[in-house]
Amino acid sequence: MSLQNLLAIGRLQPHQPDAAGIAKLLQAARRNLADAHVAQVSTDNRFDAAYKCIMQCAMLGLWSNGYRTSTSQPGHHQTAIQSLGLTMAVAQPEIIVLDALRRQRNVSDYEGDPISTATLQACMNQAAQLLAHAESWLRTHRPDLLTLP
Repeated sequence: MSLQNLLAIGRLQPHQPDAAGIAKLLQAARRNLADAHVAQVSTDNRFDAAYKCIMQCAMLGLWSNGYRTSTSQPGHHQTAIQSLGLTMAVAQPEIIVLDALRRQRNVSDYEGDPISTATLQACMNQAAQLLAHAESWLRTHRPDLLTLP
């Protein structure tokens, strides 16, 4: 499915990207990844911070391509993550892992299942890799949207 198809079925909406908005979202992703490394915080909250970084990176991909998710519909996290191949050329095996982390986040948030240390570490690793990928992708493909190093 293409980004245009997702727009046509209402999963995405048009979005006019600007450097200030991209800078704020990029800084937020960096902060959340840093927060995920704070050992004094619970494993669940550290996982949430790392997952938030992943979502912010997915939003960076969508925004920089002129889209945003339709948050009025359920599944906007899934749409954002599964669009990463289209927005920032993230490989499908990585998207599968990111989507598994999304499902784990849902189970934790909505059913109260605790997050294991291994799952936290996997989420932090994936968040760090995706953030580095997003920064590199932006420098290469949308340098006009970058105001920060």
